[in-house]
Amino acid sequence: MTPAKVTPVPMLDFSRQFATIREEVLAAVETVLTSQRFILGPEVESFERSAALSCGVPHAIGCASGTDALWLAMAAAGVGPGDAVVTSPFSFFATVSSILRCGARPVLADIDPQTFNLSPQTVGELLRGGETIKAVLPVHLYGQCADWDAFSTLREEFGVTLVEDAAQAFGAEWRGVKAGALGASAAFSFYPTKNLAAVGDAGLVTTSSESIDERVRSLRAHGMKRRYYHDEVGWNSRLDTIQAAVLEVKLKYLPEGNRKRRALAAGYAEMFAAAGLTGKGIVLPFEDSRGTHVYHQYVIRAPKRDALRAFLAERKIGTEVYYPLSLHQQVSLVDLGYKTGDFPESERAAEEVLALPMYPELRSDEQEIVVGAIAEFFR
Repeated sequence: MTPAKVTPVPMLDFSRQFATIREEVLAAVETVLTSQRFILGPEVESFERSAALSCGVPHAIGCASGTDALWLAMAAAGVGPGDAVVTSPFSFFATVSSILRCGARPVLADIDPQTFNLSPQTVGELLRGGETIKAVLPVHLYGQCADWDAFSTLREEFGVTLVEDAAQAFGAEWRGVKAGALGASAAFSFYPTKNLAAVGDAGLVTTSSESIDERVRSLRAHGMKRRYYHDEVGWNSRLDTIQAAVLEVKLKYLPEGNRKRRALAAGYAEMFAAAGLTGKGIVLPFEDSRGTHVYHQYVIRAPKRDALRAFLAERKIGTEVYYPLSLHQQVSLVDLGYKTGDFPESERAAEEVLALPMYPELRSDEQEIVVGAIAEFFR
């Protein structure tokens, strides 16, 4: 018997976007190479202006990575040694490691099981329990803003500083306000898998505060406001000029790319419903009507997740698990003092989430292959 033909569906295919913007990207890179302004060149300032306009804020500061952006956003907003910062245990490691880098103490609170974002209810319980908290760091996970109405209420009631971990949410909105313009400051990542992607590591801090803007710019350059005059100990976290040039090209296409992601998400929902899968334990992404989800990732909950993922891999269908282990269960964070069972919603999510292929150039026939294979698994 001739084996059935397998049509691969990659989790992500960088070449498809590059094919459409190749000449613009190469021209932008050539301009930088010709100018020889490789660090904080004019393209960095140009991208910062464009990014600030896109986010609806007066200030945007490029830096070396999303991880550095988190540290810079918190440190410049006043988070320092001994301060307690509440965040989610269900996020990338940098969310907590950046708090530690500030010399602050991470305090974890469980997630909302629908959105996977930090739960304002669990944070409120901590605050009302008498814990002294300096700041709250909600994560806009998978491209959807955290419940900013509820977090704003907590800020007004308890005086906490709100800093956005917007690493996965460039272009997302909450009640018409862009991610990056909600908190005292915000951090973005342009890691190559992000919806706005560099060709290496890069990050951005946004803020409406002149003082935060000034402090971030100092901290990213070894604490310098004037060359070789160091007012404080900062770090080397300058945005590479080539990355800025590439990002400015890609930023022009981001609104349409995000629109396509939303259309693909709607297509997945229709296909899952048509296949009768939503009644078999599959839980599709929840979209809060108060915001605009940009689907940096399309993440379902699935029973027998690991077996399903292996089944899809055999059919050359790409998937990923964001994240297979909650942060409080990481060996390197055992000193935080938490144990398995402390955050049941985060732990359950880690056992069930599965990210499916999602990028603007994904085709509907490829989505049908993905959903068809999942239907075959659960048949």
